[in-house]
Amino acid sequence: MKKVDHIGIAVKSIDEALVFYTEILGFRCTAIEDVESQQVRVAFLDANNVKLELLESLDITGPISKFIEKRGEGIHHIAFGVNSIEERISELKEKGVRMIDEVPKMGAGQSLVAFMHPKSGHGVLYELCEKEGMEEK
Repeated sequence: MKKVDHIGIAVKSIDEALVFYTEILGFRCTAIEDVESQQVRVAFLDANNVKLELLESLDITGPISKFIEKRGEGIHHIAFGVNSIEERISELKEKGVRMIDEVPKMGAGQSLVAFMHPKSGHGVLYELCEKEGMEEK
């Protein structure tokens, strides 16, 4: 894993949550987009040393709605930046890591994403995130 790419935070309403993150905490919202493949609306925040990703469900049966119904609003996942997501998925599976996504999907910000099952991550949902033009560091 190269670095923490972002922290995903499940919220009921991006519009309401943005008031807290921008006006109270002073972070800058850099973009908002809908990601139909994940059934979410995403707001990207620049929190200086890390990016935050606010996640609002587009569908009451979507994964973010289910997460909020079960656990409430809060941290949903931690994303790690990777260079070759397919290679990383293969390596993790060889080491016994259970994957939710064995094939990467298109995620927010034109990134390829895949999630590890939280049972393999000691209760934490981790995302692999490959962004176009990402260089080895």
